[in-house]
Amino acid sequence: MRLDKFLKVSRLIKRRTVANEACDAGRVLVNEKPAKASLNVKTGDVIEIRFGEKAVRVEVLDVQETVKKDEAKELYRYL
Repeated sequence: MRLDKFLKVSRLIKRRTVANEACDAGRVLVNEKPAKASLNVKTGDVIEIRFGEKAVRVEVLDVQETVKKDEAKELYRYL
C-alpha cells in the first residue's frame, strides 16, 4: 500500500492530500530515510512524522485497504 494512503487509513494524518504534502516536504521518514508518498509500506516498517518540533514514531503492524475508525489504531504501534 502507498505511504500516503496508509497514513490516511491509519488516521495518523487526516487527509491523503495532507499526507502527500508532508511526504513532499520531507517531514515523513520510513526506516530513517526520507520517503515519497508512493513508497510501498509493509509490516515492520518504522514511520516517523515530524510536526514542527514534535515527532511521532510508529511501527507498522498490519496493512489493510479499509478499516473502521475504532480499529485503525491496530494498524500501528507507537514507539
